[in-house]
Amino acid sequence: MDNNGKLLGAFIIPTGIGASIGGFAGDASIWARELAKKCKLIVNPNVVNAACFSGITENMLYVEGYTLDNFFRGKCNLTPSIKNKIGIVFDKSISQQVLNVHINTINAVKTVYGIDIIGYEVTQENVGVDFFVDNSGASMGNVKNLETIKQAADKLIKNGAEAIGIVCSFPEDDGDNYANGIGVDPVGGVEAIISHYISKELEVPCAHAPAFENIQISTDIVDSRCSAEYITPTFLPCILIGLSIAPKISHNNGINIKDVDFVVVPHNSMGGIPVLEMNKLNKKIYAVKENSSVLNVTNEKLKINCNIIETYQDLINSL
Repeated sequence: MDNNGKLLGAFIIPTGIGASIGGFAGDASIWARELAKKCKLIVNPNVVNAACFSGITENMLYVEGYTLDNFFRGKCNLTPSIKNKIGIVFDKSISQQVLNVHINTINAVKTVYGIDIIGYEVTQENVGVDFFVDNSGASMGNVKNLETIKQAADKLIKNGAEAIGIVCSFPEDDGDNYANGIGVDPVGGVEAIISHYISKELEVPCAHAPAFENIQISTDIVDSRCSAEYITPTFLPCILIGLSIAPKISHNNGINIKDVDFVVVPHNSMGGIPVLEMNKLNKKIYAVKENSSVLNVTNEKLKINCNIIETYQDLINSL
């Protein structure tokens, strides 16, 4: 239970593992939103981020992956927050044309949602992002200059930012499997590297959105699960909406791992810290069979006691 005596769950779909539900663009939001009607719900950004849309609700706690793992390890608490002051870091290698689109996006989000964005900083050096899909089928990547992101974020925090949005320039992806609903989101893995680093170094809520130089909107019909990413040249709105109500990181007050009643994960993606730590505490773990990934990490292989659930709807009906 959380501090108000409400049931507290965690709905987690790891980034870059090709989850059939939640591996695209906000396509797990419908289930997270239904579950959040019944309890307070911790979600990782991958669950609700959908480019110009967001599946976040006020009954969710939007927590980046590194902080999420630390929370489940008992190394930090989460303090619910609203109206966070957000600063945004832009990669120096983003062209002025693309930067202007993102500035217009910032102003639109401020106007429509009233989100408190204190400003932005451009990195002193190019970040240097590359991404690929490894032999296991998971999304991976490299970042040449993480330190320049940290330096820009530091400036924003000194100016009052309580949460950090990050936008780095990404090379164009030539493959079309993702657009056809096959395989993994190719940029998810390296995005996690970026956000994990800032979370670790600065201990503030953060999230990343990629920027591409080709800002033309596709006219091709794509798989509905990733369609949100094909109707806009910027993926920034969803992270700003999420960060505006992301919980602050605390080492004293707030919600801790002992307050969590259950965790929900895809049935063959059970090797993450949240599952392993919940197992140590003999807390409820729900593995959803209708959601599968490129991984093959099951409760049988890990010798973990869990509740195998056929569908997300079955889980919601059972609560």
